[in-house]
Amino acid sequence: MDQNLPMFLKIIIDFADFKLGTVSFVTAFVIAMLLMPLLIKLVNYFKLYDVPDLRKEHTQPVPTMGGVAICTAMAVACAIWFPFSKDLFTISFFFSIAVLFALGILDDLHNISAQNKLVIQLAVASLIAFTDVRIHSLNGLFGIYELPVVAQYTFTIITIAGVTNAFNLIDGIDGLAGGIGFMSLLLLGIFLTLSHDKNSALIAFTLAGGVLGFLYYNFNPARIFMGDTGSLVLGFVISVLCIKLLQLSSLSGSILPHGPVLVLAIVIVPVFDTLRVFSLRIWNGKSPFAPDKTHIHHLLTNNGWSHSFTSKLICTMHGCLLALAYFLKNLSQEAGLAILLLCMLLIVFIFKRIKLPQRSKVFQLQSFPNEA
Repeated sequence: MDQNLPMFLKIIIDFADFKLGTVSFVTAFVIAMLLMPLLIKLVNYFKLYDVPDLRKEHTQPVPTMGGVAICTAMAVACAIWFPFSKDLFTISFFFSIAVLFALGILDDLHNISAQNKLVIQLAVASLIAFTDVRIHSLNGLFGIYELPVVAQYTFTIITIAGVTNAFNLIDGIDGLAGGIGFMSLLLLGIFLTLSHDKNSALIAFTLAGGVLGFLYYNFNPARIFMGDTGSLVLGFVISVLCIKLLQLSSLSGSILPHGPVLVLAIVIVPVFDTLRVFSLRIWNGKSPFAPDKTHIHHLLTNNGWSHSFTSKLICTMHGCLLALAYFLKNLSQEAGLAILLLCMLLIVFIFKRIKLPQRSKVFQLQSFPNEA
């Protein structure tokens, strides 16, 4: 093979490897599309609405618990196509999903406190860490390779709980969490397949199919919200699969020698935004969990931009960051990390300052002289 070709052209893709992932994706998508109208009717019948508050952008109650259809679609598709085994990780992983699914339903119905949700997130994160799915190495980032065992558990638990919570918090406007999650899951599915972990890839593709079926009903104007039922499971699955990909990237011959940078790009929008918002709240003497409208999507909607435009812009930005992270592989990991963080800082700076253009008074007088 020509050594002058770009790296992405040197990756040999056997599309047969994606056959099962594609079938599971389509299965979950079809199931979600069929379930969503039934779920909307059921939620409306029982009046299970997401009621506006200080944190939320919508002004009218909207049906919630769309995550029920997402998770059901994922569960059915996995039951059909996933090669279940009795290994500790598989049991712990799907048990954790069930716990978070139940937690999400309870929260959507009764508004569980953020602190209590965090405790459960830390518990399931600890369970996964004990199955040896941990951040064992930083692949040379900052000169760090193998981590001490205590650091492995600490970083893993914080990462899983943090990413799970971040996806939960960024689910603030129509299509945002689902759009970011969908793109992240597709990328994870592709690179996990190329790294020969087809079982983990199958999970990514299956959940992506369920999320896509949900997004059809969630883009503005939303007919149903994901709710914590969906966002908690979405963030948890992405965080665990990111750690699996990070482990594979540390192996010799990996197609991802810059694994930490790519993994960071997959979660950087919700994680960076959560850290930024928490820091601002603490700086202002508030609880980090206090509701407000300072998240990245609020920066745009507060300046007059619509939910639809805001969601599409941030999702497009997320896609660009994923592509950028891959093409940063020829730089040092430290440089790649710095560029991603600088991009996020620049995005926040711009979002705070771009306001919806208003028609000038002269234009209004020319167009509507009788109203002057």
